[in-house]
Amino acid sequence: MSILQSLNAARRNVLSIIPDIATKQPMVSGRTGKRWHMVMDPDAIRRVLLDRLDDYPKSLVTKNLLRPAIGESLFVAEGAHWRWQRRAAAPVFSHRNVTNLAPIMTAAAERACARVAQSGPRAVNMADEMVRATFDVIGDVTFSGSGGFDRDAVHRAIDSYIAAAGRVSLFDILGLPDWVPRPARLVSGRYLAEMKRFADASIEARRSEGHAGVPDLLDLLLQGEDPETKRRMSTGELRDNLLTFIVAGHETTALTLSWALYLAAFDQQAQDKARAEAQSVLGSRAANADDLAELYYTRMIVEEALRLYPPAGMVSRTALKPDTLGGREVRPGDTVILPIYALHRSHLHWDDPDAFHPDRFADRKAIRRYSYLPFGDGPRICIGASFALQEAVIILSTLLARFRFTPVPGRDPDPVMILTLRPEGGVWLQAEAV
Repeated sequence: MSILQSLNAARRNVLSIIPDIATKQPMVSGRTGKRWHMVMDPDAIRRVLLDRLDDYPKSLVTKNLLRPAIGESLFVAEGAHWRWQRRAAAPVFSHRNVTNLAPIMTAAAERACARVAQSGPRAVNMADEMVRATFDVIGDVTFSGSGGFDRDAVHRAIDSYIAAAGRVSLFDILGLPDWVPRPARLVSGRYLAEMKRFADASIEARRSEGHAGVPDLLDLLLQGEDPETKRRMSTGELRDNLLTFIVAGHETTALTLSWALYLAAFDQQAQDKARAEAQSVLGSRAANADDLAELYYTRMIVEEALRLYPPAGMVSRTALKPDTLGGREVRPGDTVILPIYALHRSHLHWDDPDAFHPDRFADRKAIRRYSYLPFGDGPRICIGASFALQEAVIILSTLLARFRFTPVPGRDPDPVMILTLRPEGGVWLQAEAV
């Protein structure tokens, strides 16, 4: 494709720039303004994400898309600035802290079930329901006790930013610096300013007034410090990381749940198996953290949904030094793309790759490392992975225990990726109480 063709394709759907051959080859290279390489070989991916991490920072396109919203937070920062933030934030997502937050997920699952039940026999857009459920969770675990937390306003700000600013600009493809204004991102500025003002005010209020009860994410981040330098985050750094967790922490899990329900609706045998498991473990109550070890098949459905429809369907890096990946020369300045969507559907790594088979995750050790990357890998693996999986299993098992989901004819969603891989058109399902 030419630069303009690539731009137009990427603005409509980033998945459209992944050639079909990427699911059958370990590496595909080309030039669109600058040299690029799509890498599907696990050994080469390990080199990018682990062995030579500092030589492959996030691409300028990625940083330009996200920096206006989340600054130099964990997701965007590089090198020493990233390392100290990661060390300070790591305890926030310890097993104990994530488990302590499970009751909030259980309550959100109950509310989601009540809304679905209230909808009656009509078709329900489960994508919208899952966004609402996961936003309930992230709001409560981030700003619990904040009476001034306007969920609708914050959610509107996030959605408006993604819609207006999340599309690749010609300036990004040409490599122009981020101080050159992108018109679409200027439109979203007022939403961002509103969101940041609320976050700053919440941080300062928590610092001065404190918070009783189970520590939430804001409490834990305020307490966090780099164990090596004892450095703590400033208000701006806290805000950027909070917004990272809010933006990334609700939509990605909502997407995972939406696709999982869509797939389960089309495979009634898999859905029946998950329902029997959930009803056996839960009875009439909602799931909690203590149930996770017994909800193994539900987790397999979540993992298979993450394989077929990974929320982060593509990530890109910029090579800083000469290297060789998969026997191919990589030059400084080349864009190295990890098309997770193609990797997860690769005929080289998966049997029947386009089919929905949750049982392929019955033995996780049989899955080759760096061939399955829903949360990335290496030192920059998603810090909230365990939080997201816990939330997804709690909500999905509670829903499947109480409802049978069936597809609505003619309402299949299209997988469209802008910043994340969304089901365009929604996930419309019939929900029948069981």
